[in-house]
Amino acid sequence: MDKGAIPADAKVFSVTNRSVLAIAVPMTLAYLTTPLLGLVDTAVVGQFGDAALLGGLAAGALAFDVVFTTFNFLRSGTTGLVAQAFGRGDALEEQAVFWRAVLIAVVAGVVLAALSPLIAVGGRWFMDAGPRVSDAMGVYIRIRLLAAPFSLINYAILGYVLGRGEGGLGLILQLVLNGTNIALCFLLGLELGWGVSGVAWATVTGELLAMLLGLAIVVRRFRSTPPLPRQRLLDMGAFLRMLSLNRDIMIRSFSLLAAFALFTRQGAQFGTVTLAANAVLMNFFLVAGYFLDGFATAAEQLAGRAVGARAEQPFRRAVRLTLFWGLGLAAAATLVLLMAGTNLIAVVTTAQEVRAVADTYLPWAAFTALSGVLAFQMDGVFIGATWSRDMRNMMLLSFLAFAAALITLAPAFGNHGLWAALHVFLLVRGLSLLTILRLRMQTAFN
Repeated sequence: MDKGAIPADAKVFSVTNRSVLAIAVPMTLAYLTTPLLGLVDTAVVGQFGDAALLGGLAAGALAFDVVFTTFNFLRSGTTGLVAQAFGRGDALEEQAVFWRAVLIAVVAGVVLAALSPLIAVGGRWFMDAGPRVSDAMGVYIRIRLLAAPFSLINYAILGYVLGRGEGGLGLILQLVLNGTNIALCFLLGLELGWGVSGVAWATVTGELLAMLLGLAIVVRRFRSTPPLPRQRLLDMGAFLRMLSLNRDIMIRSFSLLAAFALFTRQGAQFGTVTLAANAVLMNFFLVAGYFLDGFATAAEQLAGRAVGARAEQPFRRAVRLTLFWGLGLAAAATLVLLMAGTNLIAVVTTAQEVRAVADTYLPWAAFTALSGVLAFQMDGVFIGATWSRDMRNMMLLSFLAFAAALITLAPAFGNHGLWAALHVFLLVRGLSLLTILRLRMQTAFN
């Protein structure tokens, strides 16, 4: 059992630097394997020296993320509900939340896999890129969506694990998923010369293996506990609460991905080379973001557990400590990208024109960590507390602010304006949630 997974006390528990780091450090390492995978994907395809293939991979990954991040509620919603059940000491509800999430994942995953040809066509229409970019994007989407059921079940598994604060186990599962994926990317994409299709098949295989391992671990654990009554699993009140929470998180996630989709689409209008350069830099943004996600995950579990136990002081301390550590890591990530970003760009792509454009806009990407740290941390707090309506509303407000900045700045300043609009989006997300935190705390603990 991880240090984070201590027996629940229904009223009092202590939040310390150690308890924050016990969740955040392993999950930071785990999350960093995801953008590392993105860098590997981009580097593998980039070795072919074809900007169209690189742009097609970026566009295909975006279309995939638009679909799958919309279903990220299966991870984050499960984390919040399990953490609150853990805080109350309700082991049966922890199991029930997990299996409800798995049921949703299976149904949604099968539907997504069946709709993959239509999603590929929709992606081509939305991106409105060149023919070769569109062809590469279509190949990537059709193959990768075959993993939809496996991916969504993995979301549910990770949500359960993190809801109990078991960061070490979460790290193991993510290492299996992304480690297998990275190894197969080199084998299939580069060594066998499959290119974009090899990268996609590597993802399908990694998702399948991680799902099998995760289910084996969780099911074995449940066998040592009292059986879950069917009426508890199918409790309509709990199902409706989960669906309401998931709906709000889905709207929030879709708004987030819509902003990134508009960012990528606007970059495509500036030309294939700019699209490819922004794709490289967005991977750096994701690296910084996943750095921060480890502490956002700690905020989810600790805030959710505190709300479940109705423990105000641990909640306040969780907010303070996760923000403190998040700011420190954001500053470190910004410095690393400013100092080493040019060398990293050269590793990712061999195309000289892409390197030159990416170097120009590198500082914008480097400072996204500092602009976004409060947004990531506040998201974690509100997800754990299951204050999903506020999170949804503030995300919609932030999207409107991003759209206004995009319309204003991109025509006037080109790609510089596009990156400035992204910073506006990140800042508004964090500050808007912070302004209503105090009111929600009064409601939750009084």
